[in-house]
Amino acid sequence: MPVDLPSPTVRPSVNLTKTYDVVIVGGGIVGLTCACGLRGSDLQVAVIEAQTAQQAAGRQRAYAFSPVSASILQGLGLWETVGPQLTHFQRVKLSDADYPKAITFRPEDGRSDAVYYSAEHSVLMSALQSAVRAADNIDYWCESRVLGSEPAGSAVDGASTQLTVDFRGDRYTFHTSLLIGADGSRSRVRAQAGIKTFGWQYWQSCITAVLAPEKSHRSTAYERFWPSGPFAILPLPNNRCQIVWTAPHDEAKAMLALPREQFLAELQARYGDEMGDLTLVNEPMMFPVQLMHSREYVRPGMALIGDAAHCCHPVGGQGLNMGIRDAIALSEVIQQAAQKGENPSSLKVLKRYERWRRTENWFTLSLTDFLNRSFSNRFWPLVIARRAGIWVLDSVGPLKRLILQLMTGFFGKLPAKAK
Repeated sequence: MPVDLPSPTVRPSVNLTKTYDVVIVGGGIVGLTCACGLRGSDLQVAVIEAQTAQQAAGRQRAYAFSPVSASILQGLGLWETVGPQLTHFQRVKLSDADYPKAITFRPEDGRSDAVYYSAEHSVLMSALQSAVRAADNIDYWCESRVLGSEPAGSAVDGASTQLTVDFRGDRYTFHTSLLIGADGSRSRVRAQAGIKTFGWQYWQSCITAVLAPEKSHRSTAYERFWPSGPFAILPLPNNRCQIVWTAPHDEAKAMLALPREQFLAELQARYGDEMGDLTLVNEPMMFPVQLMHSREYVRPGMALIGDAAHCCHPVGGQGLNMGIRDAIALSEVIQQAAQKGENPSSLKVLKRYERWRRTENWFTLSLTDFLNRSFSNRFWPLVIARRAGIWVLDSVGPLKRLILQLMTGFFGKLPAKAK
């Protein structure tokens, strides 16, 4: 739900030139997580967000939130605020279409009190915005746009960037030694740096909607792999659920064009009858699906995090969790370098972040692509193989626990705040 937040914490000043050690372009969950990771440091940080704080926090969206992401929030001191507002998944069931056998994950299969969590956008943003506002070394510039950027001379063993920023109609000049792009899949920071990407658009689009089922969801999440694409059900507080329905583009468009009664009938066929009749809480939305990976994450004086660096298929709920791990890893690398007297904007330092995150992200992108392609088809030899695999995975405890570690982010190097 939208939240009522105070104005940005930018102190009025006649000086239209600002100097920061770090400027983060993009004040979404990933950008604010990176800023929170730099709280209390000796670095002066600015976050630039195009929307108002209320607009940025007001999206009606929920995310599958991994135990590693939860540990990061604990390390940032935000879990006491956020944790009670999340739905703790006590079961996650993975199945192949209407095949009756499913892989069922429970908390005892992992390292947390929940298999996964569902986190609403407004809950995460409210906590992150409050933390950023309370930090003495961070300025949160809402309603601001970067109009242009250019090199501003050399810094020792690094680079310096000059940004022209429009803040509520006034033009400011920002000088920074480190520019962080957290500005999404169409990142202007990445484009202006000339960093190339590789990947592809999938043949699918995603429909998302929030529903109120007749019966209790019992804190159970579902991922059902239909030939047209995965169908996920995320339990939310107050016995609501969010669906993430993947289907071929034309089919998804046709679904959204149906009268609401027919749309709900089609939805019920995918959803099943375990929770009774369904009621729509909000208008369904649709977005295309792509796989994208930046060929570089860093340049001297510049780094990319989150969707600016990579995008993946929504199967398995990996996207936001990858971005959160990027954000906290980069903040950790930056702070450690500053504490050692190194220049945090130097390529030598930033390459540590790239080496840490790029291989792990590549693995996750490959895994989500493999899952989508393996299950989104009717090729019978593959159907038989994957259904046999469901039996094996659900029956062999150590193998099931290994798969859960892979899906929850515990297989890679963990940041200090997640340990």
